[in-house]
Amino acid sequence: MRRQPSTTDLYLLPGEYYVGGHERRVRTVLGSCVSITLWHPRHRIGAISHFLLPAPGRAGPAEPDPRYAEHAVKLMLRDLAALGVAACECEARVFGGASMFPCGMLDRGIGRQNGLAALRLLRTHGIRVAAQNLYGIGHRQVRFDIGSGEVSSHQVAPQKSAPPVPKDNRQAATLAL
Repeated sequence: MRRQPSTTDLYLLPGEYYVGGHERRVRTVLGSCVSITLWHPRHRIGAISHFLLPAPGRAGPAEPDPRYAEHAVKLMLRDLAALGVAACECEARVFGGASMFPCGMLDRGIGRQNGLAALRLLRTHGIRVAAQNLYGIGHRQVRFDIGSGEVSSHQVAPQKSAPPVPKDNRQAATLAL
């Protein structure tokens, strides 16, 4: 007889967050975005975010929007409290904030801003950061097993792109010079 798995996987998209119990494993992929995981070891309840920006602009959304760090944390803490979990009893891990443009092109430091915002927010709420894997170059694959509290992160460096293939001999001669 084949048993049904007791844990189910969930994929978190950019701008989403999840709060739930031990029966979930949550995966996401981060570039300059950041994920905060919060885990309560006794209750085996956790939360994970995947936010894109530190804060909304001046004319921000009327409702909390988990695309922004401060809103994602607010929403996670609200939902954890509804499950009887106090933020100060959780341990946090923070991942992401990488530069996706290693040559400096188009990189405005948003990854670093996201990472700093996450650490500041956790400090403000009195949540201990148990681990962090921030910055660098390339994307990260993150997996959070809420049942065990284990979070794994694997950073993948961007591939060096091959030179463009010339369309005719004149272009080939120009590239050779």
